[in-house]
Amino acid sequence: MGEAPAFFVDELQKGFANGFDVKSKGGETSVAYCNRTYVIGGACEESALSIGVRILDQSSGEWINPTVLGTKPKPSKGHSAVLLGEDRILITKNGSSADDFAWFLEVDTQYVRQQKKILGTEVVAWSKGVSGCSEKPVVISGPSGVGKGTLISMLMKEYPSMFGFSVSHTTRAARAMEKDGVHYHFIERSIMEKELEDGKFLEFASVHGNLYGTSVEAVELVADDGKRCILDIDVQGARSVRASSLEAIFIFVCPPSMEELEKRLRARGTETEEQVLKRLRNAKTEIDLGQSSGIFDHMLYNDNLEDCYQSLKELLGLDGTVTAAPKSATKVVDLPMDHSLTKIDNKIIINSRTPELEKASTNMIVLDVSSLKGGAPGRTRGLDIHTMDSFLDGLSGITH
Repeated sequence: MGEAPAFFVDELQKGFANGFDVKSKGGETSVAYCNRTYVIGGACEESALSIGVRILDQSSGEWINPTVLGTKPKPSKGHSAVLLGEDRILITKNGSSADDFAWFLEVDTQYVRQQKKILGTEVVAWSKGVSGCSEKPVVISGPSGVGKGTLISMLMKEYPSMFGFSVSHTTRAARAMEKDGVHYHFIERSIMEKELEDGKFLEFASVHGNLYGTSVEAVELVADDGKRCILDIDVQGARSVRASSLEAIFIFVCPPSMEELEKRLRARGTETEEQVLKRLRNAKTEIDLGQSSGIFDHMLYNDNLEDCYQSLKELLGLDGTVTAAPKSATKVVDLPMDHSLTKIDNKIIINSRTPELEKASTNMIVLDVSSLKGGAPGRTRGLDIHTMDSFLDGLSGITH
């Protein structure tokens, strides 16, 4: 193991000596910031801690019970907390599994501020921490008959392990042979309407009295599986996704001309004259929006299918030799049952409360939070997790 640089040892000693404005008592952790104290935790029930949130306004002495959004962490047998910047608090759960120990409580992120305005109340939001980053989702739009479905099918066939579709939600009843979670997520209308209010959907539409939509969670599940999510949605849906917090690549597929599009639609032989004319009117509107709205990053013209497909692959950085990216999963670490957190710049030291500094390398885990992306209502990705041994070896290599 490399020897720890002196500056790092000095900073670590200061962290242990001074601590941070974080206190724990009776299963609760309080984090003070500005004129507020965020109290995280709750009453112990059967030795499991219910992770609730309260806010103490220090200027008035009043308690605030905020609206809590996002996916809430499961109960644990205790936790530690540390403030990150000005907008979120890192929570690490005692003795949790490798894929469940790191959570973020957002207190002043863009999503939280947006929801405060919408709901007219105090808001905080949970987001699960995940190591590594995922590829940006791909939003593909275009008028009916332009060939975008064929292009997506070609992409999925050539790279089956790299791309995946999110499963949409709908309030309509399942039809024969349809399976929940496979064809759609079938959901009660009242529940979907509440989740729409909470900002959990990237886009939605009302069709024949039923709601259809793409949830943030559905996209995240594709990324959790190590794949890049493809969203095949119309221009209005793409506009909604562009306005959301999701970072994606937006591609619009155009026909070479309206005459060629009409030819393709009629060649299908599956629609009445009225339906063809309606699709052509809608296509004209979509093409005008696609070309002038600023929603899309790239425009593809499907004059020749093979050429258009090659252009699509080039946009996505594919050359036929690419293999699936490694699955984005939290590295396996054993989080101490009883631990504390020390923050040094963008590094969080998880210490098993062993007072002897010379044992740090065998009792500590280092979280690098310098490259965090995403957040509520989805995952917070980009955690870089190290054992202290590997982290100090890296520092020694830099300083030598």
